[in-house]
Amino acid sequence: MTRNLLADETSPYLLQHKDNPIHWMAWGEPAFTRARTEDKPILLSVGYAACHWCHVMAHESFEDPAIAERVNRDFVAIKVDREERPDVDKIYMDALHALGEHGGWPLTMFLTSDLQPFWGGTYFPKTPKYGKPGFAHVLTEIARIWQSERHKATDNAAALFQALTHQPQAADHIAITPASIASAAAALLRAIDFDHGGIRGAPKFPQSSLFKFFFHQSLRSHHPPLARALTTTLEHMCQGGIYDHLGGGLSRYSVDHLWLAPHFEKMLYDNGQFIGLLARAWTIARNPLFLTRLNETVDFLLCQMRMPSGGFAASYDADSEGHEGTYYVWTETEIDQVLGADSAAFKTAYGVTAAGNWEGKSILNRLHAIAEGPETTQRTARAKLLQQRQNRIPPGLDDKILADWNGLAITGLAEAALVTGNTAWAAAAEHAFAAVLKLLWSEATLRHSWRAGELRHWATIDGYANLISAALALHALTRSSSYISTSLELSNAAIRHHWNSDTGAFSFASRNATELIVQQNFGTDDATPNGNATMIDNLTKLARISGETRYGETAQALLTRFAGEAAANPFGYATYLSAALNHIDPIEAVLTGADQNQEPDLIAALARNIGPDFILTVVDDPMALPAGHPAAGKPKGHRPRLYLCRGMACAAPAETEAELHEALKLLSLPVRAIP
Repeated sequence: MTRNLLADETSPYLLQHKDNPIHWMAWGEPAFTRARTEDKPILLSVGYAACHWCHVMAHESFEDPAIAERVNRDFVAIKVDREERPDVDKIYMDALHALGEHGGWPLTMFLTSDLQPFWGGTYFPKTPKYGKPGFAHVLTEIARIWQSERHKATDNAAALFQALTHQPQAADHIAITPASIASAAAALLRAIDFDHGGIRGAPKFPQSSLFKFFFHQSLRSHHPPLARALTTTLEHMCQGGIYDHLGGGLSRYSVDHLWLAPHFEKMLYDNGQFIGLLARAWTIARNPLFLTRLNETVDFLLCQMRMPSGGFAASYDADSEGHEGTYYVWTETEIDQVLGADSAAFKTAYGVTAAGNWEGKSILNRLHAIAEGPETTQRTARAKLLQQRQNRIPPGLDDKILADWNGLAITGLAEAALVTGNTAWAAAAEHAFAAVLKLLWSEATLRHSWRAGELRHWATIDGYANLISAALALHALTRSSSYISTSLELSNAAIRHHWNSDTGAFSFASRNATELIVQQNFGTDDATPNGNATMIDNLTKLARISGETRYGETAQALLTRFAGEAAANPFGYATYLSAALNHIDPIEAVLTGADQNQEPDLIAALARNIGPDFILTVVDDPMALPAGHPAAGKPKGHRPRLYLCRGMACAAPAETEAELHEALKLLSLPVRAIP
């Protein structure tokens, strides 16, 4: 092989490396065959387009002719976009963890010719620094071991494979109950920084699944610290530098404990979950800050991340002009030049100083004014600075359409539309969902990625789970039965392609991905909610709506499968705990005699009080409800009415908002003041 083959790919990340002197190949059988034929180890490099340290390692090592000569001589080099192949990334990241190393990207792993990992790390500098060996030395030593002491590589590979294939047994003796969930919430609360929000310490990530769980638990327990953990965190995120105060949208994480200095990449999954959290927090606090940031972030998604295809792009890079954050930060002089006489007030409002707060420049923030809410007097100044910023070289956009991340964004958008009543957002959510299915749903199977007219790769269980959640959110928003039909179709496909009856869980990767060395089943969240946990919630809802008991039985099997792990260590199982709550203590709304033009809109009123987290069934007559449904057999009435149920108990029917409030009180659910 005498050339780099990445020019044939569609992934923006792989295309970033198409001109490297390293003879990169994409993950696939041609690369595997070459490794076996030439009896060479594989250098597997995994990253993504928005990754700062991936760029650093590329410039230092992958563009260096001397490094390339070593790689091309001694290895088969494979590049993987972790966003395009999360199933591949997960396996080898878990292998790195099994070596006792911290994770991160770029992921640098060395594999045997049959794809078994035997050693690796993350970023390696070209020469030794940061306490890491130089990449040139690493390549030389790995090649020497492969040629002269191969047993070390194969022994390591065998041990790592055993670690990867170990599956914890389902804990049939452990029952998830409201009491055990409350205990988990109490344990998680002890880790919260109530001064600045988020988990104590640094760096700080949005942790959307965790704070969504706190919302769910607060809804049922009325324990004030749960709601305060959510609102305090969002207040600081909304006012911190992690939020883009000119263009809207949230960066991936803050490197400090104050939410001031972000890692500047903007990911679709963070912003999709962020708008869902803001909508929920708005129901609790009615803080104008949440509504302002909700509007700004939705505008960012619709204006900056929505592609001509109708789906949402994956990410914006952290870097521009070869440096991290260049696009977003300002010097005092730049502010003065753009704003003139108005600059003093703006600098006070957004924490701009001559010394700056980050590498001699200023990250715009409102952390000094948390209690003041949204800034209302600097609109003109912000608009001028945004216009000036648009003259800079922008960060790169990774414009591929991913099933899992689009599902999160559409769900958040639909939830925000339901809580706020914003019809434009509702239309945008419906349009995006239709576009994503048109692109990614093919021959009754979901694909993972689309770009440049090409479908790539099988969807993970996260893709199915998040798009089912989106369909169910759209059903609550529109009351259209077509979204239930789509949910059932996607669920049946997920079961076909991912259900593993031996483990009682969905495998992360499709069974069509036959080249993978292991099929993994896990229940832990990452920066995104776990697919198995999300499917518990989806299947619980579909069982209650459709009456098909097999969905409920599958949800129960998943609850059992991960009960022991969640009880032993609730950190990482927030989505599972939320789903468990919704399974064992469901809140259901049955709308009968529905007329969408009828006032009042009882479903919208319900969402304004308790958020979007309820199961909605729309029937003309409750007699059509499945047997065993708590509202089955209730009288229809002569006008639209809503039966609100919790568990197997239903309140009296509500035909007015006042009657809905009485139903909420009877079922010990919040009644929120409407501003």
